[in-house]
Amino acid sequence: MAAESSKQFWKRSAKLPGSIQPVYGAQHPPLDPRLTKNFIKERSKVNALPMKNKKASSFHEFARDTSDAWDIGDDEDEDFSSFQTLNSKVAKATAAQVLENHSRLRVKPEWPQAALSETPANCKVIKSSSDAQIFRTPEDVCTHNSLHKQQSLPLRPIIPLVARISDQNASGAPPMTVREKTRLEKFRQLLSSSNTDLDELRKCSWPGVPREVRPVTWRLLSGYLPASMERRKLTLQRKREEYFGFIEQYYDSRNEEHHQDTYRQIFERILFIWAIRHPASGYVQGINDLVTPFFVVFLSEYVEEDVENFDVTNLSQDVMRSIEADSFWCMSKLLDGIQDNYTFAQPGIQKKVKALEELVSRIDEQVHNHFREYEVEYLQFAFRWMNNLLMRELPLRCTIRLWDTYQSEPEGFSHFHLYVCAAFLIKWRKEILDEKDFQGLLMLLQNLPTIHWGNEEIGLLLAEAYRLKYMFADAPNHYRR
Repeated sequence: MAAESSKQFWKRSAKLPGSIQPVYGAQHPPLDPRLTKNFIKERSKVNALPMKNKKASSFHEFARDTSDAWDIGDDEDEDFSSFQTLNSKVAKATAAQVLENHSRLRVKPEWPQAALSETPANCKVIKSSSDAQIFRTPEDVCTHNSLHKQQSLPLRPIIPLVARISDQNASGAPPMTVREKTRLEKFRQLLSSSNTDLDELRKCSWPGVPREVRPVTWRLLSGYLPASMERRKLTLQRKREEYFGFIEQYYDSRNEEHHQDTYRQIFERILFIWAIRHPASGYVQGINDLVTPFFVVFLSEYVEEDVENFDVTNLSQDVMRSIEADSFWCMSKLLDGIQDNYTFAQPGIQKKVKALEELVSRIDEQVHNHFREYEVEYLQFAFRWMNNLLMRELPLRCTIRLWDTYQSEPEGFSHFHLYVCAAFLIKWRKEILDEKDFQGLLMLLQNLPTIHWGNEEIGLLLAEAYRLKYMFADAPNHYRR
């Protein structure tokens, strides 16, 4: 009985350093005070959902049934009585309205050519795949159907994680071009030298790192390992042993199933140890996303087949321990530079969202004024962009390519990401300006059609972000109103 009490103490106590913090994150954006003013009431006790019994053994299974790294039932005893929720009548009305809207959106009639030629001047014609994603019937498009924010809140659709890792598979990859072979050889020469030139490695990595050398390159670029080949091997062994010393000290006594190296178990251990070692923030929703790119990259070092459906139990315990430890240390290095994003009230994110608003007002005043006209706050969509580093907006293959550059760029995650977000927003300016109501804008911005993006689109996005940084980063008079 005492053991069970000890096991649950850390997760129950909200005041204990390292405990799970109920902070609005990737899936819980800050509530609009104008909404909460009229429709908020005291939270009633919610029945806890049953915990999942089945452990996912493949990444596909893990991604399919996981929206956060912690089991749903883990925080069932935590006291959230101080939090408030929307009135149930308002919630039901909102759900009914959204379902009705989506039922109309899914109906895509076939229009004869003659009918298209007679399209009224004030109606829009579908010309791109992104338009098709938010297609409306002529009646909907031609009629101004403004929905007040107090009547309907937009859904927050999320790109499935499984759909974000497909191109990390080695099978079916096209043959390498001469240029790609030359770049790969350049990387191998740099990495095999007794003392790797990190400045040259960053320069080569900015336009992307070849898959074959990405694991060792990321270990160096993140600062996890030193440039010296001799010291690198010793550091790698020492840091892996140090991490599993943390496991034995903090985690094993609390979880008798620690020997089961499933995806869920591995991610939970990584996040648990990080939260214990960083009591100023503890675990905040969104941090779990930041483990995924590192884990997939380091897993690809040992797996040549489909990573998405790979059964992790097929790997030896030593290999899984290496992947887990490397993922922990690289994630820790990343978070060291953006930890104020996850401390109380998340001031780092608040500042970055405000900086994004100021930047967009300078580079595209029309888009900025469009948001103001329909009362769209940047915090309502950009909070998630900063909290999850665009991982919920892009396929994972694109995130990994993006992080090649972030780790090559000075202050890539903390500073350059702002310009990437600005370039990403302006990329959709046509679709944004076509939306004429609050709900339509939020639905678009929270479900941008990037599922088919690849390296080419990310390359163009990064080039535009670099241009914006070059123009505005050292020009404070241009940056402010």
